[in-house]
Amino acid sequence: MAACVAGERLSSPTGAGGASRDRRGEKLTDLPTELLEHILCLPVLEHVDICNVSCCCLRLRDVCHGRGKVWGHQYKLRWPRLQRFYPQNESCDWLREYKTRHRVGVQIRRTVESISKRFFMEVPCIGQVLGDSFAEIESLGMPEHFCEDELLFILHTDRRKSLTLKYYAKKILYFLRQQNILRSLKSFLEQPPEQQSALAGAILVDQYCNPLTEVTLDGISAQLDDVAGMVKKTLRAKNPSHPSLRVAPGGERLLLEDFELQRQVFCALNAVLYDQLQYKGDQLDYYNPLNSYIHQVLLRRKGIPISLSVLYMTLAQRLGVKLEPVNFPSHFLLRWCQKAQGSDDIYDYVYIDAFGKGKQMTAKECEYLIGHQASADYYGGIATTEVLLRMVGNLLNIGKRGEGNEKSYQLLRDTLDLFLTINPDNVPYLLLQARLYFHLGIWPEKVLDILQHIQALDPSQHGAVGYLVQHTLEHIQHKKHPAAPEVKRRATADHGDVRYSVGLVMKHKRSGYNCVIYGWDPKCTMSQEWITTMRVHQLPDGAEQPFYNVLVQDGTCRYAAQGEREPGAPLGPSGDRAPRGGPLLLRVCPHALRGQRRAEDALPR
Repeated sequence: MAACVAGERLSSPTGAGGASRDRRGEKLTDLPTELLEHILCLPVLEHVDICNVSCCCLRLRDVCHGRGKVWGHQYKLRWPRLQRFYPQNESCDWLREYKTRHRVGVQIRRTVESISKRFFMEVPCIGQVLGDSFAEIESLGMPEHFCEDELLFILHTDRRKSLTLKYYAKKILYFLRQQNILRSLKSFLEQPPEQQSALAGAILVDQYCNPLTEVTLDGISAQLDDVAGMVKKTLRAKNPSHPSLRVAPGGERLLLEDFELQRQVFCALNAVLYDQLQYKGDQLDYYNPLNSYIHQVLLRRKGIPISLSVLYMTLAQRLGVKLEPVNFPSHFLLRWCQKAQGSDDIYDYVYIDAFGKGKQMTAKECEYLIGHQASADYYGGIATTEVLLRMVGNLLNIGKRGEGNEKSYQLLRDTLDLFLTINPDNVPYLLLQARLYFHLGIWPEKVLDILQHIQALDPSQHGAVGYLVQHTLEHIQHKKHPAAPEVKRRATADHGDVRYSVGLVMKHKRSGYNCVIYGWDPKCTMSQEWITTMRVHQLPDGAEQPFYNVLVQDGTCRYAAQGEREPGAPLGPSGDRAPRGGPLLLRVCPHALRGQRRAEDALPR
């Protein structure tokens, strides 16, 4: 097609005054470069057509050079999400970028497909698979935004037959984004304390716990600029000459010194935030993790003391008033100094309760919030790092209070990662992280690294560390040299109480997660310490009932009692009415049988 176009002669049937003009000597290649580029940028042409055209002759090859308009158009047409990474006036080798992005896309798709095969055949934990896969993606040495763009392309495809690829692409994207956010958090913590913004830190926490949600500092700042604009409008009605009105959004910050002007800012801020916009403390669902995520607080207009305080403090700063965060026990506060040069006396400050609609209190009145006297140490201002630790600590406690389902485990893992990034030498939380990974069966190598760090920090933890090291090494050894599958027969007298068979989709009665059975034991075979830790003795039949090896839809493998199981919701062939993750469980079933304990006789279904 391209060769014919290049060789075709151009002619005009009729010239001016009806005279025929013979233009058989003119070809397509005689057209100006700008016109040729316009023709080759038509939407009907794809990259294969451009490759063919550029092979026709030197003239067309020059028109389709790497830094030209043609390949730039092809690149932007195929991958529109990547345009934001290229400044508009910057020269770029589009052909090289196109080849690189195409090569990364092919490799990413192969990696996602290989995870499915490894997961089905080897039945390891999803955390280990993703850790290995992330190392593979890093080894490509390609820009990370190329990898992310291909994963998003897999997720947004409409083909229903790609459900399994979408599942793993989502897991990898979650993992990749969290690694990038952790790097950003580490860079943030390396900044001088006076340059650390509580809002920027809170957004990083929000991003890490919600990596698949588009939360950006620019987006949140734009929303706060709109609120600040409303406050200025209210302030203008009271005092048209107020200095805060002269500060443009994003401009140089001013600091008001006159206390009366500062009070006017607080009155206007409270009127807009709590009266007009109806922000409030979430007293009915206080322990909802959404109350700690800044983007959700702005969306739902409710939160807990610390998240509302971060917003209140940021808005006050944009209007020229400096507030300091106060790590008051059980109730986060802000303080406003009544002395021009600052003070160390707690009675020289007014304390603001953002959870209580901006109420201003004295130090003595603050004690009524908690019902007992508080020492002077609790009234002091704290750094941004301590604000983040308190915010992450709140989320971590919510994760520990969870019911042991997928969401609570994920929240616990995420918040432990954040807390230990900010405070890497906290032995209790390091031990909790090691136990969590050990319990979920993920990253045994990382568990060993954590335990080694704990032993170096606190040798008195030798007992707990030694137990976990021993069993983690056994797990690694078992992975390298898996034992031969144990054959179990229904005819055996000890197996008569086993109700469910391998391959059945089940549901946990209390936690509610869906899973698929891939093995069973006539009674619990775990250690006495595990039985005590998991409170198996509190179950009706204790450890003497059948226990099942199950693969949960979040990718973890668990060991659960028969009394805690019930048949899951029926899954349709198309997965339309299946619970979330149902189609994946159906695909796992035939592969989960390989190399696992299986029942030779048919069990009741």
